Amino acid sequence: MMDKVRDWFGFGPMTHGMGGHGHDHGDGGHGHTHGVIDPTIATTTRGIWAIKWSFVVLAITAALQLVVVFLSGSVALLADTIHNVGDAATAIPLWIAFVLARRKPSKTFTYGLGRVEDLAGIIIVLIILFSAIVAGYEAIDRLINPRPITFLGWVGIAGLIGFIGNEAVAVFRIRVGREINSAALIADGYHARTDGFTSLAVVLGAIGVWLGFPLADPIVGLLITVAIFAIVWQSSKAVLTRMLDGVEPGVIDEIHHAAEHVSGIGRVEGVQARWIGHRLHADVAISVPEMATAKDVLGVTEALKEELFAHLPALAEANVRLVSPAAPAVTGAETSHAHHHAPKPFKVACDLAEGRLEIVGTAAGERMRLTIDRHADDLTAMVIIDRPGGPETLRLEPVADNHHRLESTVAPAEPHEFQARLILAANGREQALPFKMVEPEGHHH
Repeated sequence: MMDKVRDWFGFGPMTHGMGGHGHDHGDGGHGHTHGVIDPTIATTTRGIWAIKWSFVVLAITAALQLVVVFLSGSVALLADTIHNVGDAATAIPLWIAFVLARRKPSKTFTYGLGRVEDLAGIIIVLIILFSAIVAGYEAIDRLINPRPITFLGWVGIAGLIGFIGNEAVAVFRIRVGREINSAALIADGYHARTDGFTSLAVVLGAIGVWLGFPLADPIVGLLITVAIFAIVWQSSKAVLTRMLDGVEPGVIDEIHHAAEHVSGIGRVEGVQARWIGHRLHADVAISVPEMATAKDVLGVTEALKEELFAHLPALAEANVRLVSPAAPAVTGAETSHAHHHAPKPFKVACDLAEGRLEIVGTAAGERMRLTIDRHADDLTAMVIIDRPGGPETLRLEPVADNHHRLESTVAPAEPHEFQARLILAANGREQALPFKMVEPEGHHH
């Protein structure tokens, strides 16, 4: 029962994209469905729906309180009303952000406009800060220049209305924010919840004035101001973390957990993740056993992607890279040297592709590059170099989504004289092209 109550009020476990292992690993799969609807459109539509109804509830709450403010002259209720107006106004930048996030990626904004949600979060924090400054000013002015308060019963009722309205909005925003993994919406929900409790302080202030302590009203106004500043601090940390590409530690743990379910992965060499709006993007570097074939690597890569999407429902894109842990790092001096003694290119000519394979110097160091003149659909390439200590495997990836230029993510190890195989795979077919690389005369090791 308590778990249900906690979940209703937004304090339940955050299983949507934030970690946790609430999925089924049985024969029935992972319980997720790959529908035909763009998940970004679905989540932002629900976000817009939540924002619209939150705005309606808070606008009604603030309007009712404002009437009592004019009748009573309560500065505590004024502070609470100002904050409720500010809270309702935060719906505007969030609504604009969710609408823009629905736009498809373009040549200029290749990742879409999901980042606009982070900008909306900053605007929300500034709105809350402004309401805190206004409320604090009014409370201090009333302490210096006391004024009588009337209609104390209505002040108390208005405080209760503020609590009920804000708590309803808090529950609504937190629950929907967790469903769609929106940091801005969750932060705004917690802000509404704290504001609800400050509305109860208005009731206490009215009781204090009724008992003969007139300064209780401005003192409560100051306490509400302090609470608002605390909300500013809490919300700004959450939003700035997202803006600086920060993720919850549970996200990284969940990626490692997903990799544990894939056989054939030698080791997870590196994990990077970031949020773009409320969609997660992950970059995972793995190594595989030295004797793995191109078909094995493709199978491992696809299996890992499936596990990542199953474990992280908020995941929009997963990039899995193959790296060779045996390949040494290339220093600047080695890069410069390598540029002058690269072996002659190997001409590639087969049913799956035509082009040339060579070792080139790049800004990131030496790379094995396959430049393709013609290729079959969905072509993948890998170079397996025979080394005395065991095979060295280099997966060739498209450069800047250019499928006519594939490069290794790491440098081939020295020396650059070796026997190797270029493994090409496409449409269920695989071809192995043996070749040999020889350094120019005078540069042998």
